[in-house]
Amino acid sequence: MQFFKVKTVEETFALIEENIPAIEQTVVRELGDALNHILAASLVAKENVPSFDRSTVDGYAVRAKDTYGSSESMPGFLNVAGEVKMGEVPTAVVGHGTAVYVPTGGMMPKGSDSVIMIEHCEDVDGLLNTYKQIAPGENVIRAGEDIKTGEILLEAGTKLRPQELGALASLGIAQVPVFRKLKVGYLSSGDEIVPYQTPALVEGQIRDINYLTIAGLANEWNVDVVYGGIVRDDFEEFRERARELYEQVDCLILSGGSSVGAKDYTTDVIQSLGDPGVFVHGISIKPGKPTILAMANGKPVIGLPGHPASAMIIFKLFGERILRKLKGEKPLRKPERIFAKITKNIPSSMGRADYIRVRIFEKEGEWWAEPIIGKSGLITTLVKSDGIVEISSEKEGVSQGEYVPVIPSR
Repeated sequence: MQFFKVKTVEETFALIEENIPAIEQTVVRELGDALNHILAASLVAKENVPSFDRSTVDGYAVRAKDTYGSSESMPGFLNVAGEVKMGEVPTAVVGHGTAVYVPTGGMMPKGSDSVIMIEHCEDVDGLLNTYKQIAPGENVIRAGEDIKTGEILLEAGTKLRPQELGALASLGIAQVPVFRKLKVGYLSSGDEIVPYQTPALVEGQIRDINYLTIAGLANEWNVDVVYGGIVRDDFEEFRERARELYEQVDCLILSGGSSVGAKDYTTDVIQSLGDPGVFVHGISIKPGKPTILAMANGKPVIGLPGHPASAMIIFKLFGERILRKLKGEKPLRKPERIFAKITKNIPSSMGRADYIRVRIFEKEGEWWAEPIIGKSGLITTLVKSDGIVEISSEKEGVSQGEYVPVIPSR
């Protein structure tokens, strides 16, 4: 099996968007149990938030024009006409020349249009000295200013983070429709691979660490993982084990055997699972060129390189994109990035995207990225790195001190 036409990173992203469908099954979850799930339907606000005009500070509700001209050297004077208690509708009314004390979050009394902060005034036996003029609406949140009745609060495909849960709770929403949780299967291949728990290795053996690293990333993305174990380099056994695991999950991940060696059966195994089959076999990227992406009867299949660093980088770049699409999550144009200065020159080849493991540190108020040089199979480069620098296929490298995009580790 030879490589198909190698795809660029951007072509691969486009093919993922084109080929990977979202799952259709949804469930209703209690809001408190919906963290990191994907909203399956847009939610419309059925009430205003806040439901009343409220103060954002401790101070006095006033008519703003009654404070005009107030200053430290020439204060204004207002009569205190009462106070607002939390959780109660105020009975006091603000008229010309009067003020009512209101705590943070308290309801604005009728007649008032702004709040002067307690730091800028002084209550002297019921006479309020104002030392600053304020504008209408200052220190006030109007009813519906945060969320308006009839407004689409959250669109379908939104990941429910803590802040989204808080917004829904403010509207009294206790249950939400979400896409069901994904289940992916992971299967390692190779005569040299043994369980990671193996205490002592025979010469030539390698512990299966990729399962833990790939499963760990999937778990971070709120995806369950079914471990299919390790399969020998035997085509029939590989195909049977892959088929058995494929039937149980929404996405199948195969590690190892994605290259072009005599015993690399992964492509043929993937093709046997169903149509339309492989749509990417080889990406113009370093590390991770021998990557396979496929669709088999509606389920995505990912063939990862065997080297640990390559497998993690590929799964972070493309596996996360595939799982986000499958979960029904709104697409991101690119993985989240920060920008840092590179500590040394790094050469690269035009036409190939390079991803370099780096240590991120702060120096004199700026972020710097120090390359961790090592071959793709070296495990220690993973442990030492805080992220990966992206050198696009249009560049011939980066120069010391140049700002570079960094995809940080979580």
